[in-house]
Amino acid sequence: MSKHVYALVDCASFYVSCERAFSAAVRNRPTIVLSNNDGCIVALDSLAKKLGLKRGQPFFKHQDIIQKHGVQVFSSNYSLYQEMSARVMNVLAGFSPRLEVYSIDEGFLELSDLPGEDLTGVGRTIKARVLQYTGIPVRVAIAPSKCLTKIGCERLKDEPQYGDVLDLTAFTPQQLDAALAHVAIENVWGIGPKYARFLRNYGVMTARDLRDADERWIRKHLTVVGARIQAELRGTACIPLEISRPPKQNIICSKSFGKEITSREAMEEAVCTYTARAAEKLREQDSVAARITVFLRTNAFHEDAPQYSNSFTIDLPYPSAFTPELFKYALKGLRAIYQDNFSYKKAGVELNRITPLPVVQPDLFGEVSLPEHYCQSRLMAIVDALNHIFGRDTLFFGAQGITRDWRMRQTMLSPRFTTRWDELALVT
Repeated sequence: MSKHVYALVDCASFYVSCERAFSAAVRNRPTIVLSNNDGCIVALDSLAKKLGLKRGQPFFKHQDIIQKHGVQVFSSNYSLYQEMSARVMNVLAGFSPRLEVYSIDEGFLELSDLPGEDLTGVGRTIKARVLQYTGIPVRVAIAPSKCLTKIGCERLKDEPQYGDVLDLTAFTPQQLDAALAHVAIENVWGIGPKYARFLRNYGVMTARDLRDADERWIRKHLTVVGARIQAELRGTACIPLEISRPPKQNIICSKSFGKEITSREAMEEAVCTYTARAAEKLREQDSVAARITVFLRTNAFHEDAPQYSNSFTIDLPYPSAFTPELFKYALKGLRAIYQDNFSYKKAGVELNRITPLPVVQPDLFGEVSLPEHYCQSRLMAIVDALNHIFGRDTLFFGAQGITRDWRMRQTMLSPRFTTRWDELALVT
């Protein structure tokens, strides 16, 4: 049986790296990226960490440090980050046809066909090529299982002597023992807080302890998932690559408003905007939905203000991904729960009962026909294509509003260099 070899490629400080790829002036300055509505720090580089800044800290509480040390601040630019992620994954696909896009900044590669090659050299080639083609620095951990590559990647963050490339397949048993002994059980990939507390109560404190625990006991208390993690720590690949992601079974689009909403008209614009985005995601995976839920809530942090939250679910008479059709039911749900005299901070839309598009059948009572369905699909395909080429909201429905004063606050947003023609970088 041939031995598996996997590589985990992890982008370093991804959001910050995306900003630096287009702005050489901030490459040597401490840099942070903020969350929705510029609320908290969600990404930062090593220079910012040395100043005492941490992920999750409220932005407004650290203005003194930021101003004193000239920290560069950016609002989250999701269009840019998603496009840069796609470019990184395209580069990785050139090294192996078996690629799993694990997250926006991580990807697994199977390198089992290269057992005789210098895997450290392969890792350095991957790192150099991604940097050359995209400007994004990455870390590369190579191991016989996916779980071990995660451990290798965490080790790279703390041990710069490896130069961001680590081949665990070249470790001796003693070296691997020492590496696993330094990984706390709660930091093992796939072990959540609940299982970590349980294992600690039985003396399983590290990844090495989990690897060496009794197999039957692990299977009994951690089920087959725990048994697979244990086997992965022993170097046996049990968690396969997900080359193609399974379709989502529910899709949620929800954001806090940049300015609290106090009118029904503004709330209808917001709900329609979120419905349009959820419908776009639905069509991206060639699916339709038969249930829609609308929810809203006030700002829980304003304790002196009246509080209200509610949701409403509607089952559609037939599955659909046609945005105007979904608007109709989303607005029906909103009107059932909306109440005046409240200041709303957040709303959202959730699509459920999702099925693949090929299984759609015409309605028994003739309310929808296949020709009408095909006409709707062609219309939305044109809208999606134009928005993909020229940028989101190049075409949008009037129900989504024009000014959208409630939209997410992004006062320090960088240009969307890769997705908007009018925001291309200029060289003079």
